[in-house]
Amino acid sequence: MTKGGMESVEVFTTEGKGRGLKAQKEFLPGDVIFAEPAYAAVVFDSLTHVICHTCFKRQERLHRCGQCKFAYYCDRTCQRAAWLNHKNECSAIKRHGKAPTENIRLAARILWKIEREGSGLSEGCLVSIDELQNHVDSFGEEEKKELRTDVESFLEFWPPHCQQFGMQFISHIFGVISCNGFTLSDQRGLQAVGVGIFPNLCQANHDCWPNCTVVFNNGNHEAVRSMFHTQMRIELRALTKLSPGDELTVSYVDFLNLSEERRKQLKKQYYFDCTCEHCKKQLKDDLMLAVKAGESKPSADTVKEVVQFSKDTLEKINKARMEGQYHEVVKLCRDCLKKQEPVLGDTNIYLLRILSIASEVLSYLQMFEEAADYAKRMVDGYLKIYHPNNAQLGMAVMRAGVTHWHAGLIEAGHGLICKAYAILLKTHGPSHPITKDLEVMRVQTEMELRMFQQNEFMYYKMREAALKNQKIQVMPEPSNENAPSLFHKKE
Repeated sequence: MTKGGMESVEVFTTEGKGRGLKAQKEFLPGDVIFAEPAYAAVVFDSLTHVICHTCFKRQERLHRCGQCKFAYYCDRTCQRAAWLNHKNECSAIKRHGKAPTENIRLAARILWKIEREGSGLSEGCLVSIDELQNHVDSFGEEEKKELRTDVESFLEFWPPHCQQFGMQFISHIFGVISCNGFTLSDQRGLQAVGVGIFPNLCQANHDCWPNCTVVFNNGNHEAVRSMFHTQMRIELRALTKLSPGDELTVSYVDFLNLSEERRKQLKKQYYFDCTCEHCKKQLKDDLMLAVKAGESKPSADTVKEVVQFSKDTLEKINKARMEGQYHEVVKLCRDCLKKQEPVLGDTNIYLLRILSIASEVLSYLQMFEEAADYAKRMVDGYLKIYHPNNAQLGMAVMRAGVTHWHAGLIEAGHGLICKAYAILLKTHGPSHPITKDLEVMRVQTEMELRMFQQNEFMYYKMREAALKNQKIQVMPEPSNENAPSLFHKKE
């Protein structure tokens, strides 16, 4: 079944897994299989005043809606583009006296769209909102309680003059949001800023080692009538070569977890048992649990003790990060690494987690040489575990490259930036802001590398002068969150 711009894929049904998506033609790594605008989307409650409600970009100065005083936009272009979806919301917020939570706002936007267009197939959608999975029957007591609260809050917010929907259908919409909400990120792809519903993407089944990836593209709203105008959308991109008839899969969770942990997470959040090859055969688990090889191999008790120490330290680190105590974070990382290094292997996930935090926080504190050493070890481990075209791998390699550049290690920095660029070209595409930033860095480091190879002394003199004249570029403050996960789960 194909519809409006979705000719390259087909919906099919498999036993045990329900619906899935199949390729209708051949794709190469990096090809966009399809792009899909959001059926409905909202900014997270905590960020409503710093993120544009149309394109989800983070901006310094935003224009506020003069009517409801709640919605914010980059400019008049974004405000006009939002009016169809914001009109009902605007008057409902004024009537209600305040804006409800993101879940209520998203459900309301979906139902206003159904009021306008009906709940059948929308233009370009392979399935209708009615047909999306809601898993309400699988909800536990706590989730059922949350659902009842959401439905009650929704009914208080929903205007009496709008089309009225039955309790069962409203519950279905909240179930759909809970199981199918997709995380929207800012233009740099580093922070989760909102949640949206994309019906076609919902049809792609999970695999821990997928053949596709999803990237959120904020679009270009700057010139509505020009050829450069593009809508906010998600893009499904091929990670490997695909043939007609191949099932298209994406990963709902980060691969950097043991198969048992990934299965638990998938069961808890998405209500299915993962039967992918990597989970069934526990592939890569041995690497993620690696211990130091050699004659003096550590005992099982020693390994157990160090793993427990690592888990305890990670909890302390999270607390210190929340409080902004970054020097304390560094101390905890160094102490933990001293314990880990004689016992855990280079690809052990507990070692890699500490290396990742240490390199990020040390970069922020501008202790670049030590940060670069940890970043290099982290990347070496990641390269043995992740799929070669994994977006999170690409981002980690990029960060390591920038850290090496800051440390004055131009050869290693340029090499890492080139490696990251090759990955992100496939996962994000050449026009994504991250890839464009990386291309600028790649050109700059290539020029610096040539200068370095011609005359090392002059290179360092010029670098020193340049850094004196310009304020050193400060690394972004370490985030307390993990990289945005693919699907949004209400906490």
